[in-house]
Amino acid sequence: MASLSFARALVAALTVSTSTMAMAQDAPPAEQGASDGDIVVTAQRREQSLLDVPLAVTALGGDKLSERGITNSAQLGDAVPNLQINSPYGDTQPNFSLRGIGVANEYNSNQASPVGVYLDDVYLAPRTSHGMGLFDLDRIEVLRGPQGTLFGRNTTGGAINFITKKPALSGSNGYLQVGYANFDTFTAQGAVEATLAEDVAGLRLAVNYAKGDGQIKNVFPGGRDPASVDTLQGRATLRVKPTETLDITLRAYGGRDRGTQAAVHGLAPFRTGLGFFETNENRVGDNRTDAWGFAGNISLELSDTLSLTSITSYDGGKQNLQQAADGSPLDILDINWQSRYRQFSQELRANYDGDGITFVGGLFYGWDRNITDNTFNLPLPPEGGFFQHYRQVRKSYAVFGQADIDLADRLVLTIGARYTKDKSRYDDAFAYLFVGAIGDPQTPIATTVPCAGVAGTCPYDPAARFALADTNNALTGRVALSYTFDGGALLYASYNRGYRAGAVNGGGYTSSSGIGYIQPERVNAYEVGIKGRAGGRLLTYAASAFYYDYSNQQLQDTRAGPVSFLVNAPASEVYGLEIETTLRPVDGFRVDASLGWLHSKYKDLTLQGADLSGNELPFAPKLTAQLGFEWDVVDVAGGTITFAPNMAYSSRQYFSPFNDINAPGTPQVNSELQQGANAKVNASLSWSDEVLMVRFFANNLFDRKTYGYGLDLRGAGFPYNFLVPAAPRTYGVSLRYSF
Repeated sequence: MASLSFARALVAALTVSTSTMAMAQDAPPAEQGASDGDIVVTAQRREQSLLDVPLAVTALGGDKLSERGITNSAQLGDAVPNLQINSPYGDTQPNFSLRGIGVANEYNSNQASPVGVYLDDVYLAPRTSHGMGLFDLDRIEVLRGPQGTLFGRNTTGGAINFITKKPALSGSNGYLQVGYANFDTFTAQGAVEATLAEDVAGLRLAVNYAKGDGQIKNVFPGGRDPASVDTLQGRATLRVKPTETLDITLRAYGGRDRGTQAAVHGLAPFRTGLGFFETNENRVGDNRTDAWGFAGNISLELSDTLSLTSITSYDGGKQNLQQAADGSPLDILDINWQSRYRQFSQELRANYDGDGITFVGGLFYGWDRNITDNTFNLPLPPEGGFFQHYRQVRKSYAVFGQADIDLADRLVLTIGARYTKDKSRYDDAFAYLFVGAIGDPQTPIATTVPCAGVAGTCPYDPAARFALADTNNALTGRVALSYTFDGGALLYASYNRGYRAGAVNGGGYTSSSGIGYIQPERVNAYEVGIKGRAGGRLLTYAASAFYYDYSNQQLQDTRAGPVSFLVNAPASEVYGLEIETTLRPVDGFRVDASLGWLHSKYKDLTLQGADLSGNELPFAPKLTAQLGFEWDVVDVAGGTITFAPNMAYSSRQYFSPFNDINAPGTPQVNSELQQGANAKVNASLSWSDEVLMVRFFANNLFDRKTYGYGLDLRGAGFPYNFLVPAAPRTYGVSLRYSF
């Protein structure tokens, strides 16, 4: 039945594609080129028009992000089909899920995202660094589907590349933008660019600031409101081009976030009489994060056909997340998540573009370290909990190459491969059971790691340590055929193999019996797609259909104790359709629409004695859709009034692999761990000329009440489940001055 359903979906996609392809062939070739305003992307590690890339790619320019009111990476799901973003920590440490592939219900900081996140082609290993504010960006590229050839490990779901603006080496420019919104939120950002030597050297500085009250009301007397904003980020980019063939870009950034924790809907008796956007919590903690980094990109043209690129980076940061996880005035579950990060990477890449062959290949080395110190305060008699410490070091080595070969006029064969070796070590690990109230000194009473028995059965040993090591080798690759029609439409079919390295359970602190490396994830992905234009610039479109054979998804299984196990889901399948369109019926009016349809299910999965085969994957709604338009209504006082509303729809999604099923003999109520179908509307009204822009905006205009994340705690022995409400309606005004 699954194969039949996929075949029907594929036929439907090709039917739509064929009709639009016929329209596209009516347009003259001159109207299809990149010179006509196409977005130029580097999705294949070289510059191409978006319409010439045989991949499912969504590219969002900096102006487009502003129009959609997207100011943080956690909001990207409103603009990209089949992209879901969730987190138990609000905007901090977002979990990206593309086409159903994400970290599932995993919440520990040491796990790598299966959707690789990059900043200017630099892989960001710590997920805390992914919750970045979006400012002064040239564009964002979201690559859907495995990207294991050119982007590398941990991209079974896809890749997201945040590309910052760099100096143009001519003239000077900049902007300053300030804003005010409800919840007493003040925002400011700006950038200034100066050319130090014409066509030779330039410097660009950018800054982003936001501070506002909590968006969820806390009725506890004297309690702080959750989900406040307090962030400051800065970036400096120096570009030097001493010769026509040598281009050097140096980038440094730093930032910090000091907002309060996300709100929690927890213990039911203390929800009585409260609104959805209210909580009754005695301890609202802080989400304290810091991130910084340096990168150097050196590009050298050796000839008209051959160039070399070196990308070197060193990044660091830390998190200190204080989370009251019970949503009540009782101290049932309070957690302090603390981690420190460092990472280094070096990539050396060669690009060749000769007669009939385009080649990209190179070498990669990456190193990252995570040192974690977590404290779990539980309602133990007497007051106490668990303290956990470990260090994780991962190293990755890779060699890769991909070639586009012209088989005939307009027919191209793409073939590529990547060999990756990943080494990981989990060491200096220990955990102990202690007595002591929240914030008081801890008195250890029993070692729990290393200890194979029940928590509290091993005497406390301050010298006890636990260590593991693992090595994975993987061959990933891509094979594709693409054909460009006379009218410019591109038709492609591809096979991609993706891989995510094996992982160790960062949530194991009550016993070492649950700490061990699990197998790597692998995805075999098949895709067909078409993209192009119809009627000149009247319609731009992209459509794709895909099928994934997905094995060993890594997910968290929380059991009574509370004990967390990291396990593999042996086999899953995912298939679906995506369509993205832009319609320009007249000057000054543009309609953007996208649709994602997804089928996901576990073919083989048993957890806690429950057969979950046939269940949907977490964070994989069957239908997502986005619709918006930008209308230049009228010219007034030398400027233009523009109205830009947009809607984002999502069908029901589950937060747990259990879906509605409860494990036998447990108090689980997993039906609570889902969000029903919902649609959210954003809108803006602006006046702008070449220098000024005044913009009024509203996000979640109709104040839809939705959950963004949920975790089973009933099965772990707590009398409630953990649910995080998404943001309420926000609205405000901003003023931008460009020079």
